[in-house]
Amino acid sequence: MASLPSASTKPTSVQLGRIHVLKEGSHPPQNGPVVYWMFRDQRLKDNWALSHAVDQANKANVPVAIAFNLFDQFLGAKARQLGFMLKGLRQLQKSIEHTQIPFFLFRGTAEETIPKFLGECKASLLVTDFSPLRQIRKCKDEICKRVSDSVTIHEVDAHNVVPVWVASDKLEYSAKTIRGKVNKLIPEYLIDFPTLQPPNKKWDDATDQFLDWDGLIADVLRNGAEVPEIEWCEPGETAAMEVLMGNKDGFLTKRLKNYSTDRNDPLKPRALSCLSPYLHFGQISAQRCASKARSFRKLNAQAVDTFLEELIVRRELADNFCYYQPNYDTMQGAWEWARKTLMDHASDKREHTYTMEQLEKAQTADPLWNASQLEMVHYGKMHGFMRMYWAKNILEWTKGPKEALEICIYLNDKYEIDGRDPNGYVGCMWSICGVHDQGWRERPVFGKIRYMNYAGCKRKFNVDGYTAYVKRLVGEIKKRKAESPVGQKIKQPRNEQH
Repeated sequence: MASLPSASTKPTSVQLGRIHVLKEGSHPPQNGPVVYWMFRDQRLKDNWALSHAVDQANKANVPVAIAFNLFDQFLGAKARQLGFMLKGLRQLQKSIEHTQIPFFLFRGTAEETIPKFLGECKASLLVTDFSPLRQIRKCKDEICKRVSDSVTIHEVDAHNVVPVWVASDKLEYSAKTIRGKVNKLIPEYLIDFPTLQPPNKKWDDATDQFLDWDGLIADVLRNGAEVPEIEWCEPGETAAMEVLMGNKDGFLTKRLKNYSTDRNDPLKPRALSCLSPYLHFGQISAQRCASKARSFRKLNAQAVDTFLEELIVRRELADNFCYYQPNYDTMQGAWEWARKTLMDHASDKREHTYTMEQLEKAQTADPLWNASQLEMVHYGKMHGFMRMYWAKNILEWTKGPKEALEICIYLNDKYEIDGRDPNGYVGCMWSICGVHDQGWRERPVFGKIRYMNYAGCKRKFNVDGYTAYVKRLVGEIKKRKAESPVGQKIKQPRNEQH
């Protein structure tokens, strides 16, 4: 990736390009409070959506509040994902107390809880986070129908550096086709964040609520216990910034130099940024990460440019795909050439055929694949290079591409701490359906989809070393869980932390 243009100066308010008007309220507007419905960007700092909500409230001299709706096991999320999220939100609520912005948490369907809350507080404006996922967009459509005619609804893209609808107005074919568009807009959008202003008008204390965080978290952990929490990754904004900039083991401060050379070696996990859980839950801003990274470019230009390509271009590409392709998680979302070649080879003879249960339990003849599956199940994070190999083998070992894709997405969403994310869907679609890729030499089962095999992995890294590392990692996790009280930190094999 070429070096990015320099950033602009501090804005006085949120750029109009970040704001998408979902519903225009009737005129004259109702002079009621502003509600920020937080879900994808779960942070107090560096949050354009929250800044916009406060800005609009202060302009109208009305109070502002944050609302969060806890979906019950959203897209299969279990204790691993929900526990991480709720512990981060608990910290957020504590951090936001000094701003006098109340935090309301609801349980149920947002289509019901959010309109009900807006009606009770007589809100005039609802500000929401942006998400390209089908379920969230459908939910927003329903909320638009259910709220009062006087309510205006704004969607703010605080997740991408360049807002998805500004970066491109169509489905992009590959990183090559979107990269130039995004880089051209960097000077306009990679800017300093304004200081979050306190609300001019205080929310009525009588409507505030007490949240039993301990009880709520215990309930979620109990109901989702099938996939237990991870304990190598601390939730919350403070921990996220420590991973990025910490003096002890921060990515930019201590580990950046090896990123461009070692990030695809599963035996060198510390070369990775380790930011994906925080970016997924919005506990850190990609824009803040990019701004910080640019300040290190003089020291490690290649590493910074490689990181910014992944952080900005590839993440924007994933959101672009899910935003403009409604079938982002099915065969119908593949390009025609890929669908044709996969169906032409759907009935090809497979050397092995495994059931979903066998795959989930890592019961295959390939020790490398089994190791990657076990790393995901027990550790909650499979190395990025192994995710490609893992998914492509599922295509080779199942009855057909449709089943392979369904299994990939099911396992990814269930066990990965950053599952249920556009990057995850695009990763599965790239591996199985050739999305954002090109056609390759035709072969059995894969057709023209890019092929990866065990021999290729052996040429790239120490396969036996990786399987031994995962075996040791999983063994220590199991041992510590059996011996330690709940909540005690699980240490990782020495010198091999992710």
